[in-house]
Amino acid sequence: MCRHLAYLGPPRALAEIVTDPPHSLYEQSYAPRRQTDGGLNADGFGIGWYPPGDRAGPVRYRRAVPIWADANFPGLAHLLRSGAVLAAVRSASPGNSLEESAAAPYALGRWLFSLNGFVERWESLPGDTGEALSAADLLTMEAHTDAALLWVMVARRLTAGAPAGDALAEVARLTAAARPAARLNLLLTDGRAIAAIRRGASLHYRRTSDEVTVASEPTTDDRDWQEVPDQSLLLTTQHTAEIAPL
Repeated sequence: MCRHLAYLGPPRALAEIVTDPPHSLYEQSYAPRRQTDGGLNADGFGIGWYPPGDRAGPVRYRRAVPIWADANFPGLAHLLRSGAVLAAVRSASPGNSLEESAAAPYALGRWLFSLNGFVERWESLPGDTGEALSAADLLTMEAHTDAALLWVMVARRLTAGAPAGDALAEVARLTAAARPAARLNLLLTDGRAIAAIRRGASLHYRRTSDEVTVASEPTTDDRDWQEVPDQSLLLTTQHTAEIAPL
């Protein structure tokens, strides 16, 4: 399992989002409070952010080391600012690769994607779901992981014009039908809105008048965090939030 979050709101230093909160994603890498499978997310981390005023798309910083072992990240996190961020700390599932490219977020154009979960026998998932992936599709996989395969499946739908929520929900339903034990917390953003699936692991969100954070678990002790029900799709922007059953 992993821990991840997405933020939309006024531009902030990445440190304010990822490392500074009392129960930050940084802390969740070694002391998660609501993670039921494993207690250490030390197999890499990644941050994707959209520079203020930059219309070219997101920038990523990914490492194969624990977030606390990267001596460069604290300085970068206090220097860099963004109003749209997706970040993750990783606990690699058995059979998944450990290189830097396996760390979320995965990217295509303006999209950033992360999986908190696990899909057993993911290598045969396309055949078991009827997902007709071409050789070209498979070559776009950034790493040998279940997350990278799910991202290829989601990205195919996005590039075909499907709305973000529909793309996530269809892939989640297909995967769950073929792998009932799969844990599928999916997180997707284009820097303007966030779509998220909760299936089998914790997911929460906190929205104020001008910002929203979606996270595996609350990063602060504020009482305005809300839990997303299991088997649900969350669609949110800075100013709206909608939850629908899968």
